[in-house]
Amino acid sequence: MRREQALELLKRHVTGQNMIKHCLASEAVMRALAARLGGDADLWGLAGLLHDLDAELTAGDLSRHTHEAARILKESGLPDELIEAVKMHNEAAHGGLKRSALFHKALAAAETVTGLITATALVYPDRKLAAVKAASVVKRMKDKRFAASVDRSIIMECADLGLGLEEFVDLALSAMLGIAPELGL
Repeated sequence: MRREQALELLKRHVTGQNMIKHCLASEAVMRALAARLGGDADLWGLAGLLHDLDAELTAGDLSRHTHEAARILKESGLPDELIEAVKMHNEAAHGGLKRSALFHKALAAAETVTGLITATALVYPDRKLAAVKAASVVKRMKDKRFAASVDRSIIMECADLGLGLEEFVDLALSAMLGIAPELGL
């Protein structure tokens, strides 16, 4: 599937602009991670773009989230490797299965860190990514009250990718800066 087709598929199932922006940010981070870790940039990018395909369909029910996405992705002819990564970014919905593949861990950490980076940008006066530094995001990560819904333990899976926290945040922040206008940040 080409990126344009994937974006159409996403927009068919997701109408909320913030969720679409989150998916775009996740795509950018996944492409950067693929380049860094030797993954397939197109495959990893599509996983980032489509990982929350069923978020509105499942109405935020984490026990169902990714099950519908997996069905839709399979019907759309996407590869099993991508479908498995999408499923495993929400491993809690899959009966005790744990992320083990690099691709799975990359997607989970990437999509989660985008929330923390976005939240950090939104507390700055100009609300722009350009004002955010990786060290600021790392500092905010230590404050559990800040962006309290962001699961810090998933972000810390960056260590399983061979990346330190600040290095991972810097890579993600740079990727998101590359599409800042699309993100409205």
